[in-house]
Amino acid sequence: MNTLFIDCSMGAAGDMLGAALLELVADRDAFVAKLNAIGVPGVRYALERTTKCGIAASQLHVSVNGAEEGEPDGHHHHGHGHEHEHGHGHEHEHDHDHGHDHGHEHHHEHRSLKDVLAIVDGLGIPPAVAEDVRATFRLVAEAESAAHGGSPDSVHFHEVGALDAIADIAAVSLLVAELKPGRVVASPVNCGSGFVRCAHGTLPVPAPCTAALLKGVPSYIDPAIDGELCTPTGAALLRHFAKEFAPMPVMRVTAIGYGAGRKDFARANFLRAFVGEEESAPGRDSVCQFRCAIDDMTAEEFGFAAARVMEAGALDVCMVPALMKKGRPGTILEVLCRPADADRISDCIFANTTTLGLREQLVGRRILERREETVSTPFGRIRRKISTRAGVERSKFESDDLSAVAAAQKNI
Repeated sequence: MNTLFIDCSMGAAGDMLGAALLELVADRDAFVAKLNAIGVPGVRYALERTTKCGIAASQLHVSVNGAEEGEPDGHHHHGHGHEHEHGHGHEHEHDHDHGHDHGHEHHHEHRSLKDVLAIVDGLGIPPAVAEDVRATFRLVAEAESAAHGGSPDSVHFHEVGALDAIADIAAVSLLVAELKPGRVVASPVNCGSGFVRCAHGTLPVPAPCTAALLKGVPSYIDPAIDGELCTPTGAALLRHFAKEFAPMPVMRVTAIGYGAGRKDFARANFLRAFVGEEESAPGRDSVCQFRCAIDDMTAEEFGFAAARVMEAGALDVCMVPALMKKGRPGTILEVLCRPADADRISDCIFANTTTLGLREQLVGRRILERREETVSTPFGRIRRKISTRAGVERSKFESDDLSAVAAAQKNI
């Protein structure tokens, strides 16, 4: 399986992830030109080579109306490790931006989530990519509203920061579409440590918006790094694209991209992206698990649905009785399938059951090594399945073959 692994041992920001993925495409200059043609208002992309602790890496620069955030021209300056944060929102009329050092009062236009999504709708990008951008920005809006109170629709983003965030999210979304990974895995996320300053005071790392985005994601505070390593845009992109947060899987790496942050630390400040063909370790693999609870289907309907899901390529279908809301008897449906078959299997579940939603996760399995042989018997040739691991050996005849033998004997 073609797998993209994202190493977040020095956090994640939108520009770092974009730069790392750009190093994985065949023609970087052509792709930067493609980015400049999508039409983010006033935005210009540029890719620059740099080094971090002697290691070559790339930096993705995004300028809005000729200036990058962090330049001393009235745009926000950033005090965190990447010095390139985007579009923090707020629920009030005061200026607010995590990690920015404001020496005087700035006046900025603001954009609502509706305004941002309207800009995305006007970009020259494929519909599927546009949906990735919209979904990622909604995650940011939901996190901002959770941090400040209110609803996502009431969040307002600073104009320059919003355009900068759209640019980074669109770049990463286009690059993921270009690379077409079958699976995206990210390491646990290093948040850094310390504090960041905003217009209303000093906030701990991770900042509230980032912390909200990292709910359910393995992450940690690293006291050895005094600074903000994971930004809201970086966290939102990881939440949207990475389906699993785990150590690097066993894979034959074909390319590595290095996306540099702006600040220098004792450790090399870059995000790494690995692409390669994944291989299962002996006796281990990963499967996609779907679960849902249903209280309005008959036993006959469940039997029919299970048969259709297995025909679609599922590895296993399990049904467990459950007591659901209002005291209703129901059934928990659990389906296992290969990650590459997940879209087809989920579509089949929706088509053949009444569920309105599926819980999905990628789970690891420890399995016995399996092989099959055919045995000659007085009743004919019968398949036998053999499973072994760590001195354990089990075997059993194929039930379909035994059924056929039994039917033939009954007719004698």
